[in-house]
Amino acid sequence: MKLVFMGTPDFAVAILDSLLSAGHEIVAVYSQPPRPAGRGHKEQLSPVHAFAAQRGLPVRTPLTLRSPEEQAAFAALKADAAIVAAYGLILPQAVLDAPRHGCLNVHASLLPRWRGAAPIQRAILAGDTESGVTIMQMEAGLDTGPILLLRSLPLPPDVTAPWLHDRLAEQGAKMIVEALEKLSDGTLIAQTQPDEGAVYAAKLTRDEARIDWRLPARQIERQVRALNPWPGVWFDLGGERVKVLTATIATGQGQPGTVLDDGLAIACGEGSLRPVKVQRAGKAPMEATEMLRGHPVAVGTVLD
Repeated sequence: MKLVFMGTPDFAVAILDSLLSAGHEIVAVYSQPPRPAGRGHKEQLSPVHAFAAQRGLPVRTPLTLRSPEEQAAFAALKADAAIVAAYGLILPQAVLDAPRHGCLNVHASLLPRWRGAAPIQRAILAGDTESGVTIMQMEAGLDTGPILLLRSLPLPPDVTAPWLHDRLAEQGAKMIVEALEKLSDGTLIAQTQPDEGAVYAAKLTRDEARIDWRLPARQIERQVRALNPWPGVWFDLGGERVKVLTATIATGQGQPGTVLDDGLAIACGEGSLRPVKVQRAGKAPMEATEMLRGHPVAVGTVLD
């Protein structure tokens, strides 16, 4: 098929690669504009932009698709379909209607659960036991369009955001190729998406990164697994920010934030949590036991 691809982060790279491997013609790639990043604040291409450029594909990075000029340029591509995966811009109706078969979205959840920007992390934060990928026919609503394909993936108890990201990207890459095959031969059946069970996956913010020891230990442990590598999870230790990269549920109870033993078990609103791998500001990741050898934390210390 003659396709437009629209995506920005690493999740979308695997899907674009799969479309190319399947022999589809990518007439244009749309991605978010380059943005300053790193210590030097140099502009960096998005992962999709960098991959597409490496493969010699034409890349467009409009700030918006609302202008008549951008919509006309999109329509002029005369694509059979647009494939959208974590693009990051709202598609106006004129864009949704331009390709012959419309716009198909690869979404990292079992819709209608976790509509929105951060379905992978929200599923882990909520303690979901399964996730998956939905191929959806896009419409004006936020992830409300008809379901074309849906596949579930059971989640292990220790699931992390990077692990789930990679599994769902791999799954989505296979599913979109299958969906296009079915679209070509007329066997792709659209099912109306129910509103019952719909949950919104709000965009992640830095405000969610600081640990609130008043929460249950189980919830904080899920927070650690869901929010690394970004925005990361941290607590304040004597004025220094300490990131928690991995953690386990510990035994013991006490006033929230109280250090309960020499191994840095910390009391929570319910139960207690033990950081396992940590990272001090400006330092490399290390085991918490290693940090404690150089910077012991007295039992009874109360963390903010």
